Amino acid sequence: MHSFESTRKSIQKIAAAGVAAAVLVFVPTASFGAVDVAIGISVGTPPPALPVYTQPICPGPGYIWTPGYWAYSPDGYYWVPGVWVVAPGVGMLWTPPYWGWSGGAYVFHAGYWGPHVGFYGGVNYGFGYGGVGFEGGEWRGGAFAYNRAVTNVNVVNVTNVYTKTVVVNNYNRVSYNGGNGGLTTRATAQEQMAMNEHHFAPTVNQMQHEQTMRADRNQWASVNRGRPQNMAMSTVNARENNQQQRIANGVRSGQLTPGETRNLENREANINRQVSADRAANGGSLTPQERQQVNREQNNVSRSINDDKHNAATDHFGNSEVGQRQANQQQRIANGISSGQMTAGEASRAENHQAQINQQVHADRQANGGHLTQQEHQQVNHEQNQASRQVYNEKHNDQKR
Repeated sequence: MHSFESTRKSIQKIAAAGVAAAVLVFVPTASFGAVDVAIGISVGTPPPALPVYTQPICPGPGYIWTPGYWAYSPDGYYWVPGVWVVAPGVGMLWTPPYWGWSGGAYVFHAGYWGPHVGFYGGVNYGFGYGGVGFEGGEWRGGAFAYNRAVTNVNVVNVTNVYTKTVVVNNYNRVSYNGGNGGLTTRATAQEQMAMNEHHFAPTVNQMQHEQTMRADRNQWASVNRGRPQNMAMSTVNARENNQQQRIANGVRSGQLTPGETRNLENREANINRQVSADRAANGGSLTPQERQQVNREQNNVSRSINDDKHNAATDHFGNSEVGQRQANQQQRIANGISSGQMTAGEASRAENHQAQINQQVHADRQANGGHLTQQEHQQVNHEQNQASRQVYNEKHNDQKR
């Protein structure tokens, strides 16, 4: 185990040498003890501001919110989305990681589990992590109770809740302590005591979560300019739900055309079938190799979503009766995708139907000087009625995502 003092001196030597890349210090055991281990540095460049995002709904009892943060790799900073994580034991609370200034470098201090929340640089991560301590919930008699004033909890799924108003004075989005423009917060006596307690490292799922985001170019600050594609997730490995939400947003905004959406949903459906077959062959689990393959495929879909949403093809139908029907259908499909009432396969079929109608309308308008004849209007309405019934049936059948 590295001592904090030896780690700090090593970091200072590296910083003095002018190394502008991440340096990892591996911790060989699952327990940090009373050591605050700095596991990576970036010389001279602070992390970007914290993005603003909505917290996903808590998946169920026993989950604790772990806020998103900027991590670092040789490719630069990348965003690790906030995510709900099952606590590794009763009474365990999460102290988020943070960036601090030491020895001429921005130093990354790893997050950890422990009986109390320690110092995390005064960074306002939100959702109960206002810069000091944690107001999002507390352990009561072996069960975790959630403060609904600052956490997104559905009382149908989670009944152990309470409401306590939280006043936060730090409203900025600065993501680091010290250095140029950083926060000036210092650890309180209570936080110092918490830092000297027995600590436990992030769970295996949390570490996999960070590595998955590192492999996704859309999470890199150099690509997203501080606005990551995936800002928060309901659970670790919830890539599909997150991708579907991004697709739904693209459909609503018109950034994704029916043809683009159909192709994306086809790829999502193929990934889902692959995961289902792999799980069936392995007793309900995925091997590490299968998980890596799924992550690569989802990363490819993620890049395609970003490209499709920012290319020249958009989906705005105008204010005519036909245009309004097309827009309404897309809104209903987007709602079905977002709510999970439509599977990827169902959304693909619905978008394929819409793409065919749109192609027909476009061809008819070109043939008639930009207008539709009365007969063509009737035909479009007939086909949209069929599409409407299809969307309704798929949103109300037994298939859910």
